[in-house]
Amino acid sequence: MARFYRYRLPPWARRCIIVIEKITLPILVFQLIRTLLFPTSLDVFLTGFFAGLFFAFYFEWI
Repeated sequence: MARFYRYRLPPWARRCIIVIEKITLPILVFQLIRTLLFPTSLDVFLTGFFAGLFFAFYFEWI
């Protein structure tokens, strides 16, 4: 399996990844609170998506 190296990307793509990495946790917290208050199928799906994205950045899979 080829490892993903973000430093091989163009500078604009690296900046996009860094910005997404920084805003993932606040969006995840907001979505988690929203899911606890108003649980819908879409909210549960979005919470799982953002949690997966956060853990992917945390464990440096991306």
